[in-house]
Amino acid sequence: MVAISAAVGGVVGAGVFGLEALVEWGFETVSNQQLWVVAITPAVGLVAANLVLRTRRPVSAATSDEFLRAFHGPESRLPLLAALRRLAASVLTIASGGALGLEGPSMYGGSAVGTAFQRRLSRYFQGVDHRTLMVAGAAAGISAVFKAPVTGTVFAMEVPYRNDMARHMLLPALVSSATSYLVFASLTDTSPILVHDSLAGGTFSIVDVLGAMVIGAVCAVIARAFAKMIRFAKSAPGRLLLVRVGFSATGLAALVVASNALVGAPLSIGGGYQVFREWLLVENELAVGTIAAILLVRSLATALTVYGGGAGGLFVPLVVNGGLVGRAVAEILHPEQASLYTFLGVAAFLGAGYRVPLAAVVFVAESTGSPIYVVPALFAAVMADIVMGDQSITAYQRDET
Repeated sequence: MVAISAAVGGVVGAGVFGLEALVEWGFETVSNQQLWVVAITPAVGLVAANLVLRTRRPVSAATSDEFLRAFHGPESRLPLLAALRRLAASVLTIASGGALGLEGPSMYGGSAVGTAFQRRLSRYFQGVDHRTLMVAGAAAGISAVFKAPVTGTVFAMEVPYRNDMARHMLLPALVSSATSYLVFASLTDTSPILVHDSLAGGTFSIVDVLGAMVIGAVCAVIARAFAKMIRFAKSAPGRLLLVRVGFSATGLAALVVASNALVGAPLSIGGGYQVFREWLLVENELAVGTIAAILLVRSLATALTVYGGGAGGLFVPLVVNGGLVGRAVAEILHPEQASLYTFLGVAAFLGAGYRVPLAAVVFVAESTGSPIYVVPALFAAVMADIVMGDQSITAYQRDET
């Protein structure tokens, strides 16, 4: 089982590298165009994604939800052909500027690979949970896309439930996640995805722990509204697909223009890493009103991408929204700790949105390379989970095993 889990991790790590290379090439090409081209390109991506998904035996745009649905189903059914179509649609959506992340497709694709391995090699898994390699593959997908092996393991085991974790799958998930990270890192590098000079030598005090609890509460309130918006976008009343795509395309173009007018850059497009790298972690002073406006822009862009039938993940949009909320609270309570509060917001918003407080805290530590953030992030994530109540960004989680 260990050897097979390692094989799954290797395949998934290489596959995620290919997906990311395609998305980065496409997104960089789009970003370097004139503003009017940037504004209309997400519409092209939505049309292309819908053509891939809807022609001949239509499949949904779901990625993370598809993993959760299969996890809780009586059998693990994640056909590779359907997975390839969803992955292609995801690349088209995100590379063209759709406001979704690659982590959903990576997790879903990894779980499909793991399921295929376990089905083909079933003689080695007698008496073993039929979802074992599904979870291992999902962990490998998250591990590679974020260069965060512990986050991959914890998230894949924590996300199926609101208040519990998947059991008896830890060892295969750890092996697959670690192998996936090694393969991906060998093809790229080992630097954390959100590392920045402003994070060096960070400290915190008891005042910041109190600030973390404030951030947790604020993030949860906003995350509840965001979760309802996304769930509505996923299950909106059936209208003609052409109408939905047209409405989404128009809205996304308007948001590109709006964000460019606000901050001089089209921060509404793509997964949102540029919000951190080009704005939140760069600017020393930011107006709370401007941060709130970009938060609204990003939230609407993600909802419109989902409503228009785009494929992709919601992990990164939650991360971006959390960073924006954390920075806004910092500007009000403690401007000198802007970087710390930004990532406390990440832990709180992500933990609340997907009900994964432990994975959210680990993600902050691994993505920033700053484990000193763990303690205040725990307070932020726990407070957010309490205030979040029974809400979640996905309808396919269960309360407990």
